[in-house]
Amino acid sequence: MLLIAEALRDATDDPVAMKQFTERMLHEAGRMSRLVQELLELSRLQGGEPLPAMESIRVSDVIADATDPLQVRAEAAGISLDVGPADGAHVWGDRRQLTTALTNLIENAIAYSSPGSRVGVGVRTLADGGERSVEITVSDEGVGIEKVDQERVFERFYRVDTARSRATGGTGLGLAIVKHIANNHGGRVGLWSHPGVGSTFTLYLPVPPVATDGNLPNQKGQEL
Repeated sequence: MLLIAEALRDATDDPVAMKQFTERMLHEAGRMSRLVQELLELSRLQGGEPLPAMESIRVSDVIADATDPLQVRAEAAGISLDVGPADGAHVWGDRRQLTTALTNLIENAIAYSSPGSRVGVGVRTLADGGERSVEITVSDEGVGIEKVDQERVFERFYRVDTARSRATGGTGLGLAIVKHIANNHGGRVGLWSHPGVGSTFTLYLPVPPVATDGNLPNQKGQEL
């Protein structure tokens, strides 16, 4: 920011250069603002604040919260954002945090996809040995991630393509936030990817608990 400001000061007689430096400063200021916001979010998720009250959340509501603001961005990038049915699935968690996690995954998918490609969001309920969970997937047809990088993409500030992340305003914190949100919900996040084919990130989240009488316990407002 300081270097750009100095360049802008020295370009007072060049309107074209002034416009370029101003646009660059706005881009970097937005990136810095997002970095601060995500650092604060990550601090809260890592134990700086108590966990929110958990409640039964409709997955379709979380998907709508995440995808509606991103439809315009996807269209502007020439990318199709396709959302599959949630079939009435519910998860046990905090709507704001889950929306943040899904938004980060979809933003990444759009940023690393090419015009004319597709980003898909899908939902299904899994049952494994009597344990039920909900699987939310975000798939893209983008550049993909090398195997050596797949083990590190959830680390703070780790970026596979530094130049591309900088151009898109990426901070290297989005996937770390996703991982912490999944962990705080008693779930996890998985990744499948192949270079040149695309990537699929999957959130595995627990379904709402059921009391012995078959009804959902009223946990809203209870601190976990």
